[in-house]
Amino acid sequence: MAPSGFILLDKAAGETSFKALFPLKRVFCTKRVGHAGTLDLRASGLIIAATGRATRLLPYVEAKDKCYTFRLHLGYETDTLEWDGDVVEQGPACAVNRAALEAILPQFTGDVDQVPPRYCAVKIDGRRASDWAERGKDFEMKPRRIHIESLKVVGEGGITEGCSGKEFATFDIECVCSKGTYVRALGRDIARALGTCGCVSQIRRHRIGKVSVESAVRGEDLTREHLKSVEQVLDFPVVKLDADQMAVIRKGNWIPWREPVEGAERQQGRGDDCERLVFAADANGNVLSVCRYEPGRICPKIYLGEDE
Repeated sequence: MAPSGFILLDKAAGETSFKALFPLKRVFCTKRVGHAGTLDLRASGLIIAATGRATRLLPYVEAKDKCYTFRLHLGYETDTLEWDGDVVEQGPACAVNRAALEAILPQFTGDVDQVPPRYCAVKIDGRRASDWAERGKDFEMKPRRIHIESLKVVGEGGITEGCSGKEFATFDIECVCSKGTYVRALGRDIARALGTCGCVSQIRRHRIGKVSVESAVRGEDLTREHLKSVEQVLDFPVVKLDADQMAVIRKGNWIPWREPVEGAERQQGRGDDCERLVFAADANGNVLSVCRYEPGRICPKIYLGEDE
């Protein structure tokens, strides 16, 4: 049985997220791999991948907030909203300085509605929007609610080679945001708020939840020693169970639990229907299950241990 756990990959720009998983299949001798949060072809940075039963935990990884940096090019817009796409609008030069940009960023923080790019993986009538866009089909992208925790300017005046339009100003921006946020669309909307048009380059994902790209490895350098345990990536509280309690959980039944679980908090979504998730570990500290913590009991949700 293939080992189960997480792998932190640093994807290179120009490599697809799917191709970035190839080394995992070779190193861990399994086809049971997956990843949380696809990165665009030209984007780089952190991908959290999983093998074995840990793949069942990827939705919880994907739900974590993410930190990106990107370069905003003001003055032109492309079909893909990337700096090297086909130009669809060339805006007139206007006076935009760092102060003007920083003044409008607050309107993009908090809960906002964002229209995804036409070139993206959102499904329209059963196919990716990008597939329809490449075929020249006319379709409408509906806005989606996202959350942007913070935006700040971290640089200005950089030049990206290969730009397909004429830019008059560039800025480097850091963004902390929720699942479902499109950085390319964010750049488009910021530019429009400034009275011009824009696109982006050099998108890089630095963090997912508590995990930083500084801890990641390039695919060509991957070894079995880079496998991370699930609790190293997901910050659910850990409760230790004795053998009898773990046997009950393994069979899919709940166990009574009268002790408070320190750090138990709502991990997924918002509202009263949120779950409080915990890792259940055996006496040796090996995490064998993800459980739902409720006052007075612990209920099994995803078993991670080996079959008996």
